[in-house]
Amino acid sequence: MSSDLSVTVGDGVAVLEIRRPPANHFDEALIGQIVEAARAFDDDRETRAIILASQGKHFCGGADFGSGDFAADHVAAAERLYRRAAQLFDLRTPLIAAVQGTAVGGGLGLACAADFRVAEASSRFVANFANLGFHQGFGISVTLPEIVGKQAATDMLLTGRRIGGEEAVRLRLADRLAEPGRVRETAMELALQIAGAAPLAVRSIRSTLRGDLAARVRDALDHELAEQKVHWATKDSAEGIRASLERRTPVFTGE
Repeated sequence: MSSDLSVTVGDGVAVLEIRRPPANHFDEALIGQIVEAARAFDDDRETRAIILASQGKHFCGGADFGSGDFAADHVAAAERLYRRAAQLFDLRTPLIAAVQGTAVGGGLGLACAADFRVAEASSRFVANFANLGFHQGFGISVTLPEIVGKQAATDMLLTGRRIGGEEAVRLRLADRLAEPGRVRETAMELALQIAGAAPLAVRSIRSTLRGDLAARVRDALDHELAEQKVHWATKDSAEGIRASLERRTPVFTGE
């Protein structure tokens, strides 16, 4: 693929590794690479499960508001990103996110786009949007409550608190809890179980259970972006993003 995404295949499982450490921030280009790589396996009869992993300390820090496209123009960058993000939900091959370190903001959204999430005790899942001063994105309005329930999703979104690996398993946000340092190996064990099942049945069952998820996510992305456009023009959003980049507590005024 490219220096930002590596692809390895074996025993019916493809591993897509994001290589933008330490935070593994994404943009439209990287999400597009993930989509195109995964689409290729949708047409490969030998590859029956995909693991999405990351190089280095953290799974994904979401968008980088300090540099690149998002720093230049939040709205235009988000519009491009969300068009690509929606395509993740059209994929037909089961997807497992191996979450080491932190999945924060849009990185949590990327993890929630997978069918399963594997974590360890030190993993952290963070819906920090309100602490940045703007509405959630990346389809989290649909995926997070679908996974953990409305009340737990509301808790995560309104407080922005960190959910550790053990709590994530209790909430069903994570499906497997790995031993320290064995997130990818545990994800592989799950992937091999899926790959060993009848592939036509697996895809059919998955399609039935997902139902109209892709359509609901697309509708949510439109709404999320409309809300974000409003918030990104506020003083609170500017303060939240600036405070995050400066690693300090934001001071919000409701303006």
